[in-house]
Amino acid sequence: MAAFCAGCGRKVYGMKIITVCGSLSFQKEMMEIAEKLELSGNCVIVPIYPVRADKADYTDQEIEMFDNMHREKIKMADAILVVNVNHYIGSSTKNEIAFAQSLNKEILYYTDLISGMEEKA
Repeated sequence: MAAFCAGCGRKVYGMKIITVCGSLSFQKEMMEIAEKLELSGNCVIVPIYPVRADKADYTDQEIEMFDNMHREKIKMADAILVVNVNHYIGSSTKNEIAFAQSLNKEILYYTDLISGMEEKA
């Protein structure tokens, strides 16, 4: 059975597992697009959002663990979604894209999905 991507309108056969990547400053946008993708029949894996007030409140080992777990989430996925609001892609996200490409994962971009949604409206 085919479903249609809420973002771009493409026909999707079966469920895709999509890991969200991007700057944590785009948390709101990440959650909004994740919801739309899930409502379109996809399984979406989002990053853990730090709950401590400052990144300095985490040890180097904890930050490394978050990074390692995020790479595992990319490994599990069929695709990654790069949340590149205003086309911003930071160095960590560039590394995630390169990692996903090395695994031959599909790379989706938030700006492309949003453009597709605006064209359908």
